Amino acid sequence: MSVLVLTVDQRGSRRSADLVADVVAALNGLPDVAPLRPFEQTVGDELQGVLDSPESLAPVVERLLRDGTWHIGIGVGDVEQPLPDHARAGRGPAYLHARQAVTAAKSSPWHLRVAGDDPGTRALETVIWLWAAVLARRTARGWEVADLVAEGLSYDEAAQRLGISPSAVSQRAAAAGIVESRRARELATDLTAQLLGKESS
Repeated sequence: MSVLVLTVDQRGSRRSADLVADVVAALNGLPDVAPLRPFEQTVGDELQGVLDSPESLAPVVERLLRDGTWHIGIGVGDVEQPLPDHARAGRGPAYLHARQAVTAAKSSPWHLRVAGDDPGTRALETVIWLWAAVLARRTARGWEVADLVAEGLSYDEAAQRLGISPSAVSQRAAAAGIVESRRARELATDLTAQLLGKESS
């Protein structure tokens, strides 16, 4: 059974507040995410979760990249069955790959790595890196528009909500790379589906 194991470590935790509990709650509360095993704190400033749905990875990765405070390791592979109730108690190749990935993420672009035996993991990692570059240039105003569009609002409706002109919303959306980000999410989901041997919806 191929799954995604995410092992995530807080960057600079010795110099800042512990953010793990808050991000665990945020990840488990994402509307488009249905973890096979919920995210939970493992030890210290680390958390883990297990995903088996291709559509769940992109929202999780976007949330973590948006914070800019995490080393993100994504392991792709099998897990020992039966899978325990808690993500931190699992074993198998996917867990080993996730550990390898989060260690490598500490000295990698965008603090993220994807590891697994399938050569397709490199393609997924590359797409996420390119997507991360788009998200990194997004300002608070850009995120404001992106969040409204993600809720299903049109640019005109977002303009009304924000009290600005539709052309201003279009300009913010272009600067925020909303269209490029959407394409990146779609491609990341398709590549994840291939790695898991599933069809994305």
